[in-house]
Amino acid sequence: MVNDNGRGTGDFGAIGRVAMVSVHTSPLATLGEKDAGGLNVYVRELSRQLGRRGVAVDIFTRRNDPDLPDVVTLGQNVRVIHVSAGPPAPMDKEAVFDVLGEFASEMALFARHDGVTYDIVHGHYWLSGWAAVLLRRYWDAPVVQMFHTLGRLKQGAAEAVGAADGAESERRIATERRIMEAVDGIVAGNARERAEMTWWYGVRAPKICAIPCGIDLSLFRPRDRAAARAALDLGPEPTLLFVGRIDPVKGIEFLIDGYAELRRGWRGAERPSLVLIGGELRQGPSGPELGPDLAGVRALAEARGVADGLIFRGPQAHDCLPYYYAAADLTVVPSRYESFGLVAIESMACGTPVVASRAGGLAYTVEDGQNGFLAPYGDAPALAAALDRTLGDEALRARLGAGALETVAEFGWDGVAERILALYDRVRARRAAPRGADSAICAGD
Repeated sequence: MVNDNGRGTGDFGAIGRVAMVSVHTSPLATLGEKDAGGLNVYVRELSRQLGRRGVAVDIFTRRNDPDLPDVVTLGQNVRVIHVSAGPPAPMDKEAVFDVLGEFASEMALFARHDGVTYDIVHGHYWLSGWAAVLLRRYWDAPVVQMFHTLGRLKQGAAEAVGAADGAESERRIATERRIMEAVDGIVAGNARERAEMTWWYGVRAPKICAIPCGIDLSLFRPRDRAAARAALDLGPEPTLLFVGRIDPVKGIEFLIDGYAELRRGWRGAERPSLVLIGGELRQGPSGPELGPDLAGVRALAEARGVADGLIFRGPQAHDCLPYYYAAADLTVVPSRYESFGLVAIESMACGTPVVASRAGGLAYTVEDGQNGFLAPYGDAPALAAALDRTLGDEALRARLGAGALETVAEFGWDGVAERILALYDRVRARRAAPRGADSAICAGD
């Protein structure tokens, strides 16, 4: 509930209202569209969980369409606030940086007109983190930051495979470092990301708390595979699934190369298909048409001789994804870099094992031989071998699926939201402590 002065009436100390900042992407966006992925899900679901606990949450995101309403109710105690900063149209993320001062000013103006104050500002991604830091000229509220991806790590992953398309700006990396220095607390998705922040950015470990991303275990759960395939109009052949943005960092070329290797060596009666969720799928005069991003994927598959096995389904609503995971024999997460790997966890919660790159946080999420398999990024024969081994052995898939269900128990949103609220409380207490106090905000890490 929220009382008359706009403050929540939850039981978690003094946390009554939280400002979630997601500048460049909205929790209302359809998954698989440009810049819409795991971050959107995280912001939306965490906000809903906090709202159910009596904490009022305002999610601030940049207006990219002039017809969007100023305020949209997302759930109990949760609002999405569309902030006018820059043109009301899509913008390149680097260009968004130049309007962050305007964004922060408009956030402050909204709060003043609405008569509310915030106990915590929680930024998501580096652009939002800098907006949250700028807000300190208006608000005296502690700032918690979650980066979701780190520019230095994405750049390193691109350099490791000689890819020019993964280069990150020096401005992003320098801004991330300044954010880490300025904020009161940082959420890392796992212990590896926490260590990477201390190593690559020099941030002090007591400021960082490792809390995994959460998933809705009532939505993502095992379902009947045959029924799911029938409902989605998928055939009986072995089926691989990819879910994500069509972005170089997601390893699309690696995926197609591995799939081509698999098809070349396949000995079964029916060749595996590959279902792709994400990208732009337009409605043309004679039916669905591929946007430029998916057309590029199809052209690559044609060059590898496997375009006939690709099934493009475009962006999908979040509550449709469990049926795709259930319908698939395996989910493939071929990313060049992932700070956490939400798709892998969602798939495992549905009892579907994962074959993934040994990259970033995926090595913490996917336990090789327990709930799936890992392959070195860029090693198409190794990826194909892992896919072939698992697709061709039903007993192995069943064992990996059982291991996957055991893995996901710790990722339920109830526990994750409790840990985030406890972090908010500790950050506020640390901010109020005598100057010079330097206690860890996550003593259990």
